[in-house]
Amino acid sequence: METSETEGMENQLEQLQVLSIWTAVLAMKEYMINSGRNMWSSKTTVAAFCGALLIGAFISARWVDSSFTGTERPSMKASKSSEDHEQFRNPNKRLTTRPRNRTEIPLACTSFNQTKACPALRFWNSSTTGDTPPEADCPSYFSWIHEDLKPWKATGISKELVESGIPKADFRLVIVKGRAYIETFRKSFQTRDVFTQWGILQLLRRYPGQLPDLDLMFNCGDRPVVKKVDYKQSEPPPLFRYCGDDESLDIVFPDWSFWGWTEIHIKPWELLQKELQKGNINLKWVDREPYAFWKGNPSTSSSRWELLKCNVSKNQDWNARVFTQDWIAESHRGFKQSDLANQCNYRYKIYMEGVAWSVSQKYILACNSMTLMGKSRYHDFFNRVLMPKHHYWPLKNDHLCKSIKLAVHWGNTHKRQAQVIGKTASGYVQEQLKMDYIYDYMFHALNEYAKLLTFKPTIPPKAVEFCSESMACYAKGLENTYMIETLEKFSKDSSPCSLPPPYDPQNLQSFLKVKADSRKQVEDWERRTWEALNNDEVY
Repeated sequence: METSETEGMENQLEQLQVLSIWTAVLAMKEYMINSGRNMWSSKTTVAAFCGALLIGAFISARWVDSSFTGTERPSMKASKSSEDHEQFRNPNKRLTTRPRNRTEIPLACTSFNQTKACPALRFWNSSTTGDTPPEADCPSYFSWIHEDLKPWKATGISKELVESGIPKADFRLVIVKGRAYIETFRKSFQTRDVFTQWGILQLLRRYPGQLPDLDLMFNCGDRPVVKKVDYKQSEPPPLFRYCGDDESLDIVFPDWSFWGWTEIHIKPWELLQKELQKGNINLKWVDREPYAFWKGNPSTSSSRWELLKCNVSKNQDWNARVFTQDWIAESHRGFKQSDLANQCNYRYKIYMEGVAWSVSQKYILACNSMTLMGKSRYHDFFNRVLMPKHHYWPLKNDHLCKSIKLAVHWGNTHKRQAQVIGKTASGYVQEQLKMDYIYDYMFHALNEYAKLLTFKPTIPPKAVEFCSESMACYAKGLENTYMIETLEKFSKDSSPCSLPPPYDPQNLQSFLKVKADSRKQVEDWERRTWEALNNDEVY
């Protein structure tokens, strides 16, 4: 809810309280006149007057309570990939009912330090929370969960198949009776594994006792490793990771950065979302620099190296402002030049893949700037529903500088349309990637996976029980800060959002075709435009 709307609601509530009390006073006054008594001459009268005031206050309070428990969460307008693809529209608005009388789940560091044992699980109690139905349908990108698990739909997943993924996994996660056990095979890069595991533990606090027993393998690397070509004659191991591509079978899952990236001081997503939203309000699109902005590490991909050539020079201005991010130097400066909330000062922002997909995509899309996006090979859990010309403007990777120049020129001469694309993407990220939905996606991905297991999970001999206490109570510095900031303090008083059904194969193929055609339309327009501007140059 916007601040102005909140203030308006509060004013209405204050007016209603005053109205209720004055109604009681007037009623009492009429009673005095009719009875011919002095208003303050009778103890009974004074008691009746006080009672009337209490009734008025009670009525007002009841109205206040019912108003706020029925308040709808602000929601982005229904966004569609095309007029003919209803299945890919954004979900309906969710209702948020602020739970009442919830008991906070403490972070029991004192008792954990004494016993070295994780606390007893606080199971979800339907008798106290109300066995409430899901708040709303999940966003449309949740349907990709079914697609990611399709390779094992017919045969199920055996314990042997799970364990065949050990050579590719960084850790094994087993959940038994609502408690998490982890077996580490190798340390992942930086704290990717730490905050992935932390996020899963917060999911268990959010929905205690609601996830079934499960056993899975997780890889924290950049690129997918379960290649389709390697499993034409055998079953592939189910392996969770952060991204996939058309040639792999890895099961995509939200990445660690939603709970913070300590090594480069990127804050947890929920906090950063609010800062980005505030920045969008403070700096309007028309007041931003009329160029395309990119800042990052160019050494992670050839496309990013190519992007450096598009920077402004004495001889050429491609409408791009490109900056190299030196993380070592930045760490010495205290990361003062890498605050993502202060990088929304340009009308256009460029997204370019690195080693694989990049966590930066959600930050770029959230800026209200029109995103210029090179053709991507990799996908994460949420971006497969993004549509060219609707959520972003596609770039041609093999003519990158020309593509950027024309995209910026188009946006600066079609300001309204460019702003709509930027706001559509930003609205999508702000609404469809709320942490409520991140946790619900995790829940459904794990729940649907668990349904495919053909064995009863048991605790591996080398696995260690993990809980929020075993991680946060010993964490130091920024790790501890981010963990405390993202700690789920209450269990959810409703079920996760309702998982949409699998995509209809024909509709899915039709959607993918529309997506490809939209990109091709822009590429054809670029070619024609550039040829018209430069008849002597082959595009």
